[in-house]
Amino acid sequence: MMEAIRRQTIDDLIQAWAKDERLELIDGEIVQRPMARFEHGLAQSGLNFQVQAQQSTGGKQPGWWIVTEVSVRYNEHQCPSHDLAGWRRERLPKPLAGVVTMVPDWVCEILSPDHERKDLVHNLLLLQRVGVPYYWIISPEDRSLIAYALDDGHYKVIFSAQYPKGDMPERVRIPPFEAGEIDLGAVFGDGGFDVEPA
Repeated sequence: MMEAIRRQTIDDLIQAWAKDERLELIDGEIVQRPMARFEHGLAQSGLNFQVQAQQSTGGKQPGWWIVTEVSVRYNEHQCPSHDLAGWRRERLPKPLAGVVTMVPDWVCEILSPDHERKDLVHNLLLLQRVGVPYYWIISPEDRSLIAYALDDGHYKVIFSAQYPKGDMPERVRIPPFEAGEIDLGAVFGDGGFDVEPA
């Protein structure tokens, strides 16, 4: 008789965090997050700076909480860590403590080699199912950005662009941050990445 495989839960993940916080819970399995690379960190910090800068211009927008590397518990067997996630302050007046259980208003993932399926398939379907209004995917290697918006329960592409190496990325307005421009040069780096082997 075959023994049923036990799906791990958020409690298992919290216990595992005592030894290593670079873990996440995907479909009931605790998995290691990929090691951060320079171009990944550059895209993450560049976009974070661009989005945060919008929050201090004019004070007319309701504002956002934008957080990097945040774990969100969507159910007992799903607690991924997002590269960037945001909550509108009108929904979340004060920061949350502990494991976040409130569904974000925006998530952005930055693709890592050999881990693309998680962001392109698993997270896209999970976030669509739980109703995250906006989902962005950035590929530093391809110098591309795809933005999705929830429309009648399904994601549709509202922005997509790729900037070949050597092309200067433009300033764009992408929901939900269309009130200001985002300088994709700060996200992809001026002129692309020329990564030297170590």
